[in-house]
Amino acid sequence: MAAELYFEQCWAILSTIGISNVFLGFIVISITKFSSIALVPIITSMACAIANGLCFQIFYTDSSPLDRALASSFADTFWLVQEAGISFYSYAMLTHMLTGRSRTIYLTAFWILFVGITVLRGTILTARVIGIYDETNNTASKVVDFAHVGYFVLLALLECLSAFYLLRKFASTKKRSLRAALNISLWGHLMRSTEIRVSSLALIGVSRSITYTFHPSLLNTPTTTPRQIDRFVYTLECIFPVIL
Repeated sequence: MAAELYFEQCWAILSTIGISNVFLGFIVISITKFSSIALVPIITSMACAIANGLCFQIFYTDSSPLDRALASSFADTFWLVQEAGISFYSYAMLTHMLTGRSRTIYLTAFWILFVGITVLRGTILTARVIGIYDETNNTASKVVDFAHVGYFVLLALLECLSAFYLLRKFASTKKRSLRAALNISLWGHLMRSTEIRVSSLALIGVSRSITYTFHPSLLNTPTTTPRQIDRFVYTLECIFPVIL
């Protein structure tokens, strides 16, 4: 395999975006104040930087199968942190806002979906490692593709679940805004920003599940239009923590 230049690959750019978001996150914290919810975009961006950086090791070096398999395992783990971890931004808000039956239903549904997402990512991780050791194994690459479809659908459902409860809570609080600590305009801003954030994440999940349905079962071979669209949507996902 000929030597490849790191910054000639899209993974390097995506990793750099993640690193930039981490620095921006720390700048925001230094200007405002530290909070657990502010760590969510920082941690997910850090995971984005690591996962995409490892892709160069996996696909563009002459490393041994063992080294590539280890890099692939860590990359899939950090992708889980990046893609599913962003939902904990809404989770952190809702666990303080919801009470009673609504809180129980939300927490139950959230963790059921999260466990499903984790299981599917673990399936992808295992299938990719098998594919690295046996590149002629078409079954492994098909498992990766179909598991991704379910994975992205569950991610979209998870964010839509949080959207439902967040927007309902914001709408309810806005009606009582005269007695609330925040004014009407700020609650309106929170509702609009939540709608944009949630709809964007849901669109990303749906879009990626569709593009994975149509691209051929080739392990990480970006040679089709759907795969290129998938890369574009994922790039938007990498940039997304800036909005938070």
